[in-house]
Amino acid sequence: MAEPTKEELLARIAELEKKAEGRKRGTLEFRVGEKGGVSVYGLGRFPVTLYYEQWIRLLEAAPELKAFLEEQKSDGKLKLKDK
Repeated sequence: MAEPTKEELLARIAELEKKAEGRKRGTLEFRVGEKGGVSVYGLGRFPVTLYYEQWIRLLEAAPELKAFLEEQKSDGKLKLKDK
């Protein structure tokens, strides 16, 4: 395989920089992996990956999760971001 030229490398860098600019901090991005898992990027340092059935179960439990979080928040047990 031939080594890329300087121009090709600079073009690739420009392409990657443009792609990185398009992603705003705090926005969520979804991707489907090779094995069919759906990953969510933008929640933290690493993506969260679950399969379809797991996402559906999690989404169905959303009201219970929200109630749990609010209860823990009112008890002062959660670590919250300072505004």
